[in-house]
Amino acid sequence: MKLRLFLRRLTISSPRMSVHSALTWPLRVALLALVLGFCAAIAVWAFEFGKNIAGLERGLDAELKRLRAEVVDLRKELATVKDERDQAQSVANTAGTLVAAERSSQERLQAQVKQLEDESRMLRDDLGFFEKLIPATSVAGVSIRGLKAELQAAGKLHWQVLVIQASRGGAEFTGALELSFSGTVDGKPWVSSATGSPQAIRIRQYGRLEGVFDVPNRVVVTKVTARLLEGTVERSVQSIKL
Repeated sequence: MKLRLFLRRLTISSPRMSVHSALTWPLRVALLALVLGFCAAIAVWAFEFGKNIAGLERGLDAELKRLRAEVVDLRKELATVKDERDQAQSVANTAGTLVAAERSSQERLQAQVKQLEDESRMLRDDLGFFEKLIPATSVAGVSIRGLKAELQAAGKLHWQVLVIQASRGGAEFTGALELSFSGTVDGKPWVSSATGSPQAIRIRQYGRLEGVFDVPNRVVVTKVTARLLEGTVERSVQSIKL
């Protein structure tokens, strides 16, 4: 029996029953709108209440004002830093210019000091040369008072001649200095004159002449002779042996 009733329910011809509400559809729509409005009002109230509790609305304006003030301060600090940077760059450029000028000045001073040292050394050499080569004499007139020759490396012979006019206030002497070298080459006698000899000379009190003679190969220089000429007249002569 129960099985038959269950099968009848599954067929199309089975009886159906539906329950309808007593409310009409306009009333249903109004009721639904009322419920939705109530829910929306509760949601808005909850949101506003949450903001008031958290203090977001009040703190947001204050934070915005603070951030704007900080931006203004940062802009002022940035402008100050830029000005300080420009001033520092200007000072650095000026300092670099001053350092370059100081370095250039120092280099010039070093060159001048070196030149003065060289001149002082030459003066000391002249003084030593004079003291060594000037003998005590009462001979008046112009004469050769010193002759020095020194053989250097690479076949170079450096020579120096000192000519002095003993009389003070005398007329200027105009003449020539003739320098000759003698020795041997392969055991045979050898004689030669200095390049440009005789060399013109003009002195009032003293004159110092020097030069370098290139000694030929296989030549052994044993003697150096200096002759002071006034025209064709020999005024003084001096020789040294090496």
